[in-house]
Amino acid sequence: MEPGNESHRIGAVYPQTEMGGRPDNACQFAGEIARAGLRHLLAYDHVLGATHDARDPALTGPYTERDPFHDPITLFAYLAGLVPDLEFVPGVLVLAQRQTALVARQVADLSLLSGGRVRLGVGTGWNPVEFEALGVAFADRGRRMDEQIDVLRRLWTGEVVDLSGEFHRIDRAALNPVPEVPVAIWVGGNHDRALRRAARVGDGYLASSSAPDQFERLSTMKRFLDEAGRPSSEFGFDALIRIAGPPAAAARVGLDWFEAGGTHASIVSLGRGLPTVDAHLEYVIEVADLMAKG
Repeated sequence: MEPGNESHRIGAVYPQTEMGGRPDNACQFAGEIARAGLRHLLAYDHVLGATHDARDPALTGPYTERDPFHDPITLFAYLAGLVPDLEFVPGVLVLAQRQTALVARQVADLSLLSGGRVRLGVGTGWNPVEFEALGVAFADRGRRMDEQIDVLRRLWTGEVVDLSGEFHRIDRAALNPVPEVPVAIWVGGNHDRALRRAARVGDGYLASSSAPDQFERLSTMKRFLDEAGRPSSEFGFDALIRIAGPPAAAARVGLDWFEAGGTHASIVSLGRGLPTVDAHLEYVIEVADLMAKG
C-alpha cells in the first residue's frame, strides 16, 4: 500500500466467522495486512452463538451458533507478540455483559503486552441469550455501560478506587500494573442513544452501519459533540467499509468517508463469498491500496 494521508488510518476487520476458528488464519491475516501497510485490525465480539429458531422475542442479530468467534482480547494478546506494527481494536467488545474490573485487568495487560497498541471499542450488544448465559441482566445494559466506562478509566489510573455505584462496589482496591499510555474508549452502535453516549464519554465513535447510513450518523455525531461542548477535531470516527460492489467502489466509499471527516476506516471482506484467507487478503489489500492512492 502506497503512503496516503497520514491522518487517514486504514485498517481491516478480521473475517473470523469465515476463518473456521483457525489460529494460522489469524496469524496470516494480521501479518499480511501489517506488511501491506494497514494500520489496525478490528475484531468483532461474541462469547456465544445462539440458535434463532422459535425465539420470542426473535433474535435480530446476524450470527448464530454456526459462526465461530475468538475472544478479541485473547486473540490480540496472541497476535501482539507476532505482529509488531498493528493497532488492535476490539470492535465492539460487548462491555455490558462483562465484569468491569476483569475487563480493566485484561485490557491493561493487552496494552502493556502490545506497547500501547490498543483502541477499545465498546457496545451494549443485541443478544439476550449471551447475557443470560453470563448471568447479567439485558434490560439495563445501557446504564450499566455508562458506569462501566467511568470505572474502567478510574481503575486505569492505578489509584485506589473506593466507589459505590448503581452496578459496582469497589472497596478501596487498585489495578496494578496499569497501561503505560491511556487506552482510548470508542463507542459503537447505531441508535441515537449510542451516538449520544459516544459524544458524552467516548474518545471516538465506531460506525457499524453501511453507507449511506454511516454518513448520516457522522453528521449526527458532530451535532451531538457540539451539544456536549466537545470539538469534533479532537474526536475519532471509524467506519466499516462494507459494500457489495468491486474493490474500486469500496475504496470510493472509504475516500468519501475521509472527505466527510472520518479519521479511520476498517475494510470488511466478510459476506463476499471469498473462499480462502488469501482471497480475503487480496480484496482487503486492493481496497486499501486504492484508498491510499486516492
